[in-house]
Amino acid sequence: MAFKPIEQPSESSFQGANGGSCRLSWSADFPTRMNKLMTEKQKIIDSEVLRLCSPMVPHRTGALERSGTLGTVIGSGEVKYIAPYARAQYYNTATSRSYDPRRGGKWFERMKTANKDHIKKLLEG
Repeated sequence: MAFKPIEQPSESSFQGANGGSCRLSWSADFPTRMNKLMTEKQKIIDSEVLRLCSPMVPHRTGALERSGTLGTVIGSGEVKYIAPYARAQYYNTATSRSYDPRRGGKWFERMKTANKDHIKKLLEG
C-alpha cells in the first residue's frame, strides 16, 4: 500500500519539571525531502516485488507474468496482475506446478516468506 504523504509537523515546546525547556521545530523542506525519499523507496519495492515474484508466477505463455508489469504503476504501492484469470490462478490452484515446483498459486505470499530479509534491507538502506 502506498504511503500517506508527510505533512509539515507543527512546532512543539516542552517544559521540564526543573524549569528547563525545549523547543522542537522542523526544517521547512522536511515534508518535501521525506516524501521524495518515500516515493523512491516505494518505486524500488514495487519493482523488486515484481522481479522476485516473476519466477513464482504460473507460466504457460508468460501472459500472466506480463500482466503484473502492465497492471502495476511503479511507485503506487500496489502490484496488480490484470490478466482475467489472475485471481483464479492465485487463489484456486495448487502452490506448485509439475513443470516447475517454484511456480504456482499465492506467489506473492510465497515470495514474501522467501525474501522477507531482503525486502527489509531495501527499506532500511
